[in-house]
Amino acid sequence: MQELDIAEVARRSGLAASALRHYESVGLIQPIGRRGLRRVFGAGVLEQLALIALGRAAGMTLQEIGTLLGSVGANGFDRAQLSARADALDRRIQTLTRVRDGLRHAARCRAPSHLACPRFRALMRSASRPG
Repeated sequence: MQELDIAEVARRSGLAASALRHYESVGLIQPIGRRGLRRVFGAGVLEQLALIALGRAAGMTLQEIGTLLGSVGANGFDRAQLSARADALDRRIQTLTRVRDGLRHAARCRAPSHLACPRFRALMRSASRPG
């Protein structure tokens, strides 16, 4: 088994050592021991960190990522949980697309004031609705 000290894990993952220590403190990764004062990890930690990065990119909290990582069994991740997360991302993408389009319109709009533009006002109403 290849052993990587925390400095090597930080270098390969692009994460600061402090982030790795934080991930350890919340139970997302575990060292396999120490070499002097330095934490030592198995090579599999890089794959775990890639999964954490994927979860963060999907908007998951560290707690949600921990739950997801804890649900890995012989059959992999909880597929219903992954599907629900994908659905939430779809909703977020739709909202962000509307906001982007509205902002682009506002940047080009010839109305004397943005508040005089019906499309911009609709964007404001849409943005103020919960969810």
